[in-house]
Amino acid sequence: MTFNLETIQFAEPLWLWLLLAPGLLLILWLRRVQVRQRDARRLSRARQVPVLEHFPVLGPALFPLCLILATALIVVALARPGVVASLVRKGGIDLVILLDGSASMHVKDVPGDRWQRSVRFLRVMGDALRWDDDRIALTLFARIAAPQVRLTRDPNTYFFFLDNLSEKSPFPIEDETTWDTNIELGIDWGMRVIDKDAEIRGKSKNAPLFVLISDGQSWSGVVEQSLKRCRDRSIPVMVVGVGTMAGGIIPEPPPVIPSGAREAPPPPSPVHSTLDRGSLRQIATATGGTYLELDRDTDVNLSNVIIDAARRRVTSLPPEPRMEEFSWQVLSAAAVVALAGLLALRRTELAIAFAGVALTLATLSGYLL
Repeated sequence: MTFNLETIQFAEPLWLWLLLAPGLLLILWLRRVQVRQRDARRLSRARQVPVLEHFPVLGPALFPLCLILATALIVVALARPGVVASLVRKGGIDLVILLDGSASMHVKDVPGDRWQRSVRFLRVMGDALRWDDDRIALTLFARIAAPQVRLTRDPNTYFFFLDNLSEKSPFPIEDETTWDTNIELGIDWGMRVIDKDAEIRGKSKNAPLFVLISDGQSWSGVVEQSLKRCRDRSIPVMVVGVGTMAGGIIPEPPPVIPSGAREAPPPPSPVHSTLDRGSLRQIATATGGTYLELDRDTDVNLSNVIIDAARRRVTSLPPEPRMEEFSWQVLSAAAVVALAGLLALRRTELAIAFAGVALTLATLSGYLL
C-alpha cells in the first residue's frame, strides 16, 4: 500500500470554515507578542540594573499559542482528513469441487467409506480457504450430475451442504444411474458453474481451478472433450484419488421382487472396485494439474498443495485508490500541543486551568446524565 501525500482530502470539508476563529486569534496573539517585545526593548533601555536582564521571547504568551494551535488541529480532525492510498490487490481463487458420488464410492476400503472420507477432506479444505476473496462451488456426479453449491464466499453455505452430505451420497445405490462414473459430465457441469457465475456477476477476477475427487472406477463419457475445454480455458484439474489398490466389494442394493414373482431373483455377482490411479493421473496430466491421493499425506498438506497451486495462478489487480483517514493522529497531536502549553504556566495559573477543566467536565457529565 502506497500513500500520495500530495492528495490530502477531507471527508467533511465544511468544518474547515471554523479555522477562521483560530486564525483571528493567531493574528491577535502576534499583535500581543509584538507589543510585548517592544515594551521589553523600551524597558531594557530605560532601566539600569547591576545584573543583565533577560526577557523571554514569548513568556506567558506560549500557553495561548498552544491553545490556538490545539484548537486548529481539533477543527482539522473534525473535517476528517485523509490521503489517497493506492492499495495493491491480488485476486482470490475459485475452486470448483467435482465430487464422485457413484456406487463405487460406497466401498469401505478407507475409514468409513470412500464417500465419507472425501467429505472429511472437503471440510479440511474449506477451513484452509480465505473466505474474503476466495470462492468455492460443489458439484456431484455419477452417471448424472447434481450441482449443490454455486460459487460463494459464504462458508456457512458450504459447510451446511457438507453437514447434510457427510453420511451418504445423494445418489441412492438402488438407482441405476448411480452405477456409473461420468467424469466428462462432472467437468462439463463445472464449466457451467463458472459460466453461470460470469453471466450473473460478470467475469470473475479470481483464478479458477477444478478439484476432482474420485476413485476413477469405470468412468464413461468422452472425457477427452471435457479436458480439451479445460486446456482451452486454462483451467487445470487437480485430481484427488480416494480408495486403495486392494479395493473392496461394492455394496449391493436391497433385492426387488418383481410383481407377480414369489421370491426375489438371485443376487448378481459381487463387483470388486479398486482405485484406478492410472486414469486419474492421465486426467491431471492432460490439463496441467497434479494427482494427489488421500491418506498418502495429511489432509491439511493436500489442501495446501491444491490452494497454493491455485494461488500461483492469481494475477495482480490494478491498484485501487482508497481514502486513509488520520483524524485520530491529528487529535493526538492537538492533545500533545495542549499539554506542552500547560508546561509554560506558573503554579497559580496551572491550578486555575485544572479547576476550569474539572468544572467543565462536571458540567458536561451532569448534562449528559
